[in-house]
Amino acid sequence: MRRVCARRSGRNRAAFAAVEGVHPQAARLRSHPSPERALGEYLLRTSGWALGSGAAPCEADGVTTSPTGNQVSRRLLHGPRDPGDAWVYSETGQRYWGRFGAAGLVAVDPQRGILLQHRAEWSHHGGTWGIPGGALHEGESPAVGALREAAEEAGVPCGSVSPLFTSVLELGFWRYTTLVARVVEPFEPVIADAESLELRWVPIDEVDKLPLHHGFAASWPALRAALEVRAAVVVDAANVVGSVPDGWWRDRAGAAERLLSKVEAFARAGAALPVASGSTPVASGISAEDLGLGGTSWFPEFAVVVEGAAREIRGPSDDEAQHAQVRVVRASASGDDAIVDEARRRVDGGETVTVATSDRELGERVAAVGATVKGVGWLRELIGYGARR
Repeated sequence: MRRVCARRSGRNRAAFAAVEGVHPQAARLRSHPSPERALGEYLLRTSGWALGSGAAPCEADGVTTSPTGNQVSRRLLHGPRDPGDAWVYSETGQRYWGRFGAAGLVAVDPQRGILLQHRAEWSHHGGTWGIPGGALHEGESPAVGALREAAEEAGVPCGSVSPLFTSVLELGFWRYTTLVARVVEPFEPVIADAESLELRWVPIDEVDKLPLHHGFAASWPALRAALEVRAAVVVDAANVVGSVPDGWWRDRAGAAERLLSKVEAFARAGAALPVASGSTPVASGISAEDLGLGGTSWFPEFAVVVEGAAREIRGPSDDEAQHAQVRVVRASASGDDAIVDEARRRVDGGETVTVATSDRELGERVAAVGATVKGVGWLRELIGYGARR
């Protein structure tokens, strides 16, 4: 049975039971306050109102608060609490922060390494290094929640990172999501609360030389290995468009445009970017199992290969192409040859490539160069394109 308890005072005095080797911040998960809240929590702690002193009243599948602690909190802490700011208890009594789960961000800069936080000495596991993270809001996707927490705690600007993959610890009654994202617009982190001694870009080869938070230390080897993986999906546009009997033959370019819009909407929603009006946001990425990868979900780059009349469709501008999640490849002659060439180029460059096509001969050709194959029905269901036959 799951038990949920609201905090007795502030957000930052959380004491979590460790979960060994499964996620980077199992003993740290919490939402982060303003400096005023952090000061209030410090006063609570030094005045004998430390979080966790005494038994916290709880209700099964409900939220309660300690009247005395809540009265003190109202005097010192300002602003509304989010419903997600509550403890979740396991059957063995271990507690985890975040009524709706929690998430954290591993921001990876190709030049500077990953963004780490040096925790204040007075905080739980003080003096160690970890990643920004905290409790999710009700109805909030883990990817969006991780980005929000990183913005609130470390000043990570909106649009400065593009998700690569997620890794999820699932306990049944509670989960923690680690979002790994590459930096596409360089920024300088800003300390936004009293729990940070320092925010630093740490070269990947030097991360394990620091005194890491034990949960992050256990997770880092697997995360580091996954950083070497680059995922891509190559789309056989003609085959996908031809699988939907919507009159595509009357306007091949228009049909290809509709497909491209769906792919872009999926990729942009997955990257927590604004989505075009009328599209369906999908922020969970693609199942790692579907792509034959580790982790939980991935946010690959898409290459949409078009041929014939469809070659006239729009694509990202030169400025946009550098960080685009979706690229348009215009076949100069045979579309199949262009798809094989694109798959080979990416595989040779070290990418893990999946080709979306139901053309059996083409599937054999791309498999021969090291790509895997998924039918067009898989892609259509993924991005919400057309009606399934």
